[in-house]
Amino acid sequence: MKTLIATTLVAGSVLAVPMFAQAQNSTDVYGSVNYGQTRTRGADTGAIQGRVGAKFTPNFGVEGELAGGVDGDTVYAPGAAKVKMEHQAAAYAVGYLPVSPNLDLLARVGYGTTKFETKNPAATDFDGSRESWNYGVGAEYKFDGKNGIRADWTKSEYTKSDLSSNTVSVGYVRHF
Repeated sequence: MKTLIATTLVAGSVLAVPMFAQAQNSTDVYGSVNYGQTRTRGADTGAIQGRVGAKFTPNFGVEGELAGGVDGDTVYAPGAAKVKMEHQAAAYAVGYLPVSPNLDLLARVGYGTTKFETKNPAATDFDGSRESWNYGVGAEYKFDGKNGIRADWTKSEYTKSDLSSNTVSVGYVRHF
């Protein structure tokens, strides 16, 4: 897992270097705090997400995401099982489509890992860490040059598993 995340980050960095060299003065660094609601095989779990990113050109950037679970759900395998997302980490390449000076549509693709926890041995589909390829779309609206809101949807396709997740998140964005 660590090798694949490192490879994804290195590949993204190598691709970003030429663009960064051309647009040094226009790099936009941002951070965000979001609430994300994730649905995985009938379990709805909530998490607080933190993102840090850099937009190298008006159309390309990268971002990293960390999340910690704050809300679990009960699913019924053979018996009730409380499921909670413990934590999540991912890295993304992000494409932007500026619609107006204050509105960007975005698409992102990346790789990450998610750890779920359950106490029911019958619900082992959820227990443990899962690596995933992630992709999604969203929009960001800037109130002014520094502050905005962002909403997005992300699909996670877990490797070596038939699990997948859909996450909808909304949050505050601050540009530095």
